[in-house]
Amino acid sequence: MSQSKKLSKDFYAGPDVLGIARELLGKILVSRQDGFTCSGRIVELEAYAGISDKASHAFGGRRTNRTEIMYASGGVAYVYLCYGIHHLFNVVTGEKDTPHAILIRALEPLEGTEKMLQRTGRKKADHTLMSGPGRLSKALGIHKGMSGQSLLSGSLFITDDGFRPAKNTVLTGPRIGVEYAGADALLPYRFYLKGHAAVSRR
Repeated sequence: MSQSKKLSKDFYAGPDVLGIARELLGKILVSRQDGFTCSGRIVELEAYAGISDKASHAFGGRRTNRTEIMYASGGVAYVYLCYGIHHLFNVVTGEKDTPHAILIRALEPLEGTEKMLQRTGRKKADHTLMSGPGRLSKALGIHKGMSGQSLLSGSLFITDDGFRPAKNTVLTGPRIGVEYAGADALLPYRFYLKGHAAVSRR
């Protein structure tokens, strides 16, 4: 981790949520909680393009207590509870009042696997440890109380260690579980690394 560089505010501020999503693929999500550092490489994510995207929580300019953080300037966490069980971690991007967000769907475990196993109640650190957005949040100790937290902080952030996936290994496809969005459910807004074991099976 010593050679990794934390992503800057400028990285998250751009207007192109799809471009940022593609750039995030291969970066490292780091969580420092309770004195433990845990991390994983991003191998799957989904972009949500704000008020025009029927799959987005902010579609049509919707603003609620939960989604208000999506309207912040890029570089903060948006964490929400799904089905009353799973805490899902999203990266807010774009300028203030442009509610773009990127859901992190799967990570390849890197650092702190013993603590991640303890949090998840698992015995082995295999590809399923952080396969799925609920699993990765549990492994990293991320919860909805962290929604709104700056990704420039020392406890939750994303770094670049120089890894760049080859172009032919970056695939796109429809997002998962957004059938309610009609035609927008078919948009190729999911980015993932070809053949990686942690990537979701549709």
